[in-house]
Amino acid sequence: MMARALTIAGSDSGGGAGIQADLKTFMAFSVFGMSAITAITVQNTVGVERVQALDPEVVGAQIDAVTRDLGTDAIKIGMLFSKPIIEVVAERLRQWPGIPVVLDPVMRAKGGAPLLDPGAEKALRDVLLPLATVVTPNLPEASALVGFPVQTRADMQKAAHVLENLGVPFVLIKGGHLADEEAVDLLLHEGRETWLSAPRIETLHTCQGVCYKCAAFVMLRGLGTDMGHCFTTGGNRHGFKFARFGGPVCLV
Repeated sequence: MMARALTIAGSDSGGGAGIQADLKTFMAFSVFGMSAITAITVQNTVGVERVQALDPEVVGAQIDAVTRDLGTDAIKIGMLFSKPIIEVVAERLRQWPGIPVVLDPVMRAKGGAPLLDPGAEKALRDVLLPLATVVTPNLPEASALVGFPVQTRADMQKAAHVLENLGVPFVLIKGGHLADEEAVDLLLHEGRETWLSAPRIETLHTCQGVCYKCAAFVMLRGLGTDMGHCFTTGGNRHGFKFARFGGPVCLV
């Protein structure tokens, strides 16, 4: 039987992030992808121009419709935008305690546009985080979750242990914002730290590469495959060249 994965996230009209990126990644791993849209964004590779959140009840109804008919083997969560949407999603997750959940705590777009209400950060940390199997913050997101600046490798280690102590079995802190020559991520599981590193690639093809990485992690931890890190590195190296700002990651 073909594996199934559900993405709960925003829609990117540019096709480089959000549910579009997740569904492409699922398909690249031969996984049947489904979606529940939380918000509609007006964006391209230049930036986010507008965000329209959906009614929380509609978000919950999408999740219910998919799960009661098709079912799912893993869930990837991205942009949630508001506290009411977070609470609706958390309510659904409590109904399926055995399904792996990868939480990408999206807060801002690469260009700086806010993708999460300021008042929703506490709900993301206190309500949703304990329900996740994996959490995948970048450095600014990790800083917001733990309450102190995360700017160095030592900060990443400290933050990872704080998040693990909040009940998350796997913590993956993405170090793309570091000034290191290498691109490094830190994975923490059961107190064991694993540094994932690769040469930093000089390329413009990084448009929402983190969405692909987190979706690939659904395959890596949720569905038992083992190609997530190589997948996103190759995608950055061989990106598309038809965008004005930064080309989308290539998945083929």
